[in-house]
Amino acid sequence: MTVAGERHELSRAEADELRAALGDALTERREFVRTVGTHREDGSYVVERRNADSSGHSKVFESFAALRRLYDRLPAEFTAEDVGRSGLTGGRRHMLVRHFAEHPAFDCGLAKRQPLTAAKRTSGDETGGDTGD
Repeated sequence: MTVAGERHELSRAEADELRAALGDALTERREFVRTVGTHREDGSYVVERRNADSSGHSKVFESFAALRRLYDRLPAEFTAEDVGRSGLTGGRRHMLVRHFAEHPAFDCGLAKRQPLTAAKRTSGDETGGDTGD
């Protein structure tokens, strides 16, 4: 292969090692308290319940931007039922409410536990955190 005008030859083992390193660099997994978010090599984004042992506890999005669009469409205060209007069912709805509250890219926090409710923060607003309800 040629890099920056210089020709480099790799053995099969070196090429396999380089491929694995590139795959690792393109895949990022972040664990939170109750959820995990994974940016996959193909550009998709997976939200799953932490320590889950079945695919019933995960949701694959086309991209992180697709998850962001879902979040942006939600009201200022939202429940699993609101998330479910996008076609999600069962525990995945609750998992996503928790993921939005846990992931730093989404400016919201848990407002109530029963029913599970998250609240988006507005600039200068310190509410939206877990009140312990």
